[in-house]
Formats: sequence, structure tokens, C-alpha cells
Amino acid sequence: MSPNKAPVTVPFNALKPAEDAADVRAAIDRVLASGWFILGPEVEAFEAEFAAASRVPHAVGVGTGTDAITLILRALDIGPGDEVITPPLSAAYSALAIMMAGARPVFADIDPERLTLDPRLAEAAITTRTRAIMPVHLYGQAADMRRLEAIASRHNLALIEDAAQAHLATADGRPVGMIGVAAATSFYPTKNLGAAGDGGAVLTRDAQLAARVKRLRNGGQVTRYQHEEFGVNSRLDEMQAAILRARLKYLPAWTAKRRDIAARYRSTSMPVRVPGECDSGHVYHLFPVLTDARDAFQAHMKEQGVETLIHYPVPIPRQPALQSATPAMCAVADRVCSQVVSLPMYPGLSDDAVRVVAEAAATFGR
Repeated sequence: MSPNKAPVTVPFNALKPAEDAADVRAAIDRVLASGWFILGPEVEAFEAEFAAASRVPHAVGVGTGTDAITLILRALDIGPGDEVITPPLSAAYSALAIMMAGARPVFADIDPERLTLDPRLAEAAITTRTRAIMPVHLYGQAADMRRLEAIASRHNLALIEDAAQAHLATADGRPVGMIGVAAATSFYPTKNLGAAGDGGAVLTRDAQLAARVKRLRNGGQVTRYQHEEFGVNSRLDEMQAAILRARLKYLPAWTAKRRDIAARYRSTSMPVRVPGECDSGHVYHLFPVLTDARDAFQAHMKEQGVETLIHYPVPIPRQPALQSATPAMCAVADRVCSQVVSLPMYPGLSDDAVRVVAEAAATFGR
């Protein structure tokens, strides 16, 4: 790069509609013209289309990914006095959702390579109060579901998947959402399939569970003004459903692009640790790297015009909001949270931008 040439700036993410812009605009206009904004034909159509794309029989749209977890737990009658085993490395909403259902999150440490719930430690954390195990498919890579499935079956526990970062991911070839009793996903704007606001969904094979989540999301109503049980107000609205429908057809190509970017990053010799791809069904919501010199690495990347972020700097058990959960210490998660840095990873990255990111990472410390 010549001294007079401005450095290329690579933002961490880009959320404005791009190739999908016309379809998103048409979806918005369609909803505005209809005058129907809550629990209408767009939500019903999106639920069917997202279920089909996810290769799961049922999808239920809800207000957020957090609500999706809470509603699954409530639909399974998991609440006060019950424990749910979950990993310490995730967005805190994973554990907060358990608390919203009245249950207690119990943390088992992560596998140092996959960075998801360690099955051996999850089994060791089971008590007489345990009702469920909830792994998080972190950064787009599924947890070790075969081992966790066996543990849940052996102890007669519900296996619930937090798939907020794993749209269309698979575990050993099986779609997430088809392995446990249900999966929760999020359509927060930064997700692989993002809305223009909040949104979430429950994926499940169980028709009765899907029906109960639909009832719970809408105040416990079976018919209008007939509230048969204590429900909440957590409904995916028509506008977000229409936008998600418009974007859903792009998701396979966007996923392929994320995998291509990841392969290019992985082929670059970087003086940082790149966590392994433990399953070919990885959908690369994020691309984390690990380094003991995180501050220096981020400063170097910034100097090269590359924005980076940290996912996640504080293990969930160390959050003040979780102190009442009296969590066990999780040494691997503590270490990872002190080392992890996320590189730009989104389908809108140009080939030149990917090259800039890779070269910047490769020259760290030189």
C-alpha cells in the first residue's frame, strides 16, 4: 500500500439490505397495504417456510430468541425448583431465559476445542433437581449432540437446543431442532437470518409442544378472549415475518458465502489460535480467534482498517445478574473469554475485504 493511499476499512458487520433490498421493500409495502400487523398470514407463511428450510416439522414465531427458550421451558412445565444445565460461554440471554421461566441455570464448562458444552462435565452436574440440558450451538457450530443426546436419554432429561446462532446448521448431518425436544432461535438483526428488529422462533418435532407454545405466546388464549392458562405476550409481528420471508430464500447462498470466507481465513497462517471446525454443518455466525495478546491484536487490526469485536468478554456465571445462581467455576470459559476476538464474518464481505482481514491477522506481531 502506498503512503498516500487511504487504508481499506472493513467494518465488523453490515446490516443494511443489499441484494435483498428490493424484496425487503416489497415485503414491507405488502404488510402496510394489508393493514394486518399481528399474527396474520405473513407469520403463518413464515412459520411454514422456516420449518421447511430448517427440515423440522414445526416452527412457532415469537417475540425474541430469549422468549423462545423461556416458552419451551414453560411448555415442558420446567420452572421453580428445577435446574437446567447450560454452558457459561454464550450471550447472557441463554441463562436469563432459564431464570425467566423460574428455573435455575447450572453451568458446566465448555470443551476447549469446540467451545460448546462439555458433555462429560454436563453429566457430572446432574442432580435430582435437573430437568433439562440446554447446549448452545455457539458461533454457528453445533454442540456435541450425539453425546449430549445419550446423556439426556440416560437420565430422562429434556434436551433443549439454543440455536440462536445456528440457522440451518447440522450436527452429524442432522438438522438442529430435530435432535432435542425443541430448539430456540433468534432473528436479531446480526444473526445469519436477521429481521429489522427483534424476533425469534421455536423449532420442534412435537406437534403438542408447538401448539402449547403458540398458546403461551398469545396470553394463553385458545380462542379470542379465552385465556386457558397463564401466558405472555410474545408474538412475531407481521412486518418482521414478511422481512424474514423475503430474506429466507437468500439464506442458503449466504451460508455458503460464510463458509467460503471461513475457509479463506483458515487457509491463512495466523499467529493466533483458530478454533477447529468440529462439524461440517458449521454455519459461521461468527469467526472467533484466540490470543493472549487480545488488546494488542485488536489495536493492530484497527491500524489495518479492520474492526473486531469480542464475543463474549465475561463468562455468564460471572455476571452480577447470575450471582443468585451460585454457579460453579468454569476455568476453560474463563480463559476463552479473556482471549477471544471475532473477525468480520458476513456475506456482504467482498473478496478484497476478506483478503485485507486475513493479511492483517497474518501480520500481527511482525
